[in-house]
Amino acid sequence: MDTKKNYFQGTGRRKSAVAQVRLTPGKGAIVVDGKPFEEIFHRPEYVRTVMKPFEVTETSGKFSVMIKCSGGGISGQSDAIAMGVSRALISVDEKNKAVLRQNGLLTRDPRTKERKKAGLKRARKAPQYTKR
Repeated sequence: MDTKKNYFQGTGRRKSAVAQVRLTPGKGAIVVDGKPFEEIFHRPEYVRTVMKPFEVTETSGKFSVMIKCSGGGISGQSDAIAMGVSRALISVDEKNKAVLRQNGLLTRDPRTKERKKAGLKRARKAPQYTKR
């Protein structure tokens, strides 16, 4: 039995979105949850975010990408995918690490939704103050 895997894997997270990315040598098809990624990401800025790791490392069209996304919205998912693809590209070739780091694609964005506090209406919004 051959245990050698023929793909490269990376996991990306952003807000509450998690993306599990698998790169296989191929023609450049990107599939997110069984659909072509153009169906899910309509806005050009989301498409640009997803494609940025490939453009930076000059590997556009060299890998087919299978992505499983869960949680979050479209914006968080696109950033999570970019991070997952970046991590997978590092496992392909360690030389990609410096370029990806310079473009900020390996840094996890720590900003998440703040929890609601007791006595407040939302995380920070206080009830209106009345003097009389």
